[in-house]
Amino acid sequence: MKKTTRTTGTRARRRVAVKAPVRRKIAAPKRVAAPVTALGIRQILVPIDFSVHSKNALKYAVPMAEQFSASLHLVYVVEPTIYPADLGFGQVVLPGVEEELRQKGAIELQALIDREIGGTVPATYAVRTGNPHHEVLAEAEERKVDLIIVATHGHSGVEHMLFGSTADRIVHHAPCPVLTIRPA
Repeated sequence: MKKTTRTTGTRARRRVAVKAPVRRKIAAPKRVAAPVTALGIRQILVPIDFSVHSKNALKYAVPMAEQFSASLHLVYVVEPTIYPADLGFGQVVLPGVEEELRQKGAIELQALIDREIGGTVPATYAVRTGNPHHEVLAEAEERKVDLIIVATHGHSGVEHMLFGSTADRIVHHAPCPVLTIRPA
């Protein structure tokens, strides 16, 4: 630190020490790279039933996948189509209808990926047949996903009363954390 002296007053010969202002160069704040997350989210699973609510969940999943540099995996589950038969022969399963739904589901999933995700993050899809919550949980285990993002409301009304909530069952039995998205 540099000291300067000067004389104060015209007659007085008193010397007073005055400190010169210290000029410090202020460094610009350092840019810190995005912190590496301790969460380790690399794969996110999003169940899709093509309802407005499941598409809303996908809208949350895309920026989250971008933030964590994760990939998205969409899964659509075709429930087996069972028709009650007349004449007491029991239930009749029509496999042709299921295959048509699977093909149509695959086309719609690819269109959804193209429209909603584009090339922002890597995205894949699967079409499965069976009970929705069982198949979503099986897909999560097989792919070893780190997070499931699911809408709390899918198709509703009588279906919800008869079959319960798929989201509730996924939350209770998932092998990984589950983020639930409520209706907008």
